[in-house]
Amino acid sequence: MKIKNLINSIFILSILISFITLSNAEELFVSLKKNEVNVRYGPSFESDIKYVYKKINLPLKLIDKKENFRRIIDFKNNSGWIHISQLKKNNAVIAINDKVLFKKPSSFAKPMALIKEGRLLILEKCEKKWCKVFSSNYEGWIKKENIWGLN
Repeated sequence: MKIKNLINSIFILSILISFITLSNAEELFVSLKKNEVNVRYGPSFESDIKYVYKKINLPLKLIDKKENFRRIIDFKNNSGWIHISQLKKNNAVIAINDKVLFKKPSSFAKPMALIKEGRLLILEKCEKKWCKVFSSNYEGWIKKENIWGLN
């Protein structure tokens, strides 16, 4: 009887740990490694190409994986499967709304540029509520709440 209770307790404890782990799981973002990447309907090279990304460093959210393919979703909610050889550690984010880029991590700092919604920004570093980014001719700080694609 004691062994049965012990086995039941271990089983219930393992289920609880699984739920806690799943609820605390962070979103995981990656970036495109190349300028041209095929997105497929399924997780294999035999699956048809759904569309093609033509933007290096584009951040994507991982939502599933199967063998060497990863199912992703982008900023506009497009989804599909990409081979892992076309992905790298996340190094970019996208501006959620039109926002000002500041010289320092403060809303009172000198404004450097107006960043339009959907603009790709290369991530340099993040501190507390701010991230330092650059895009073409601009470099500055933007609040984390105003960007998509941050791990």
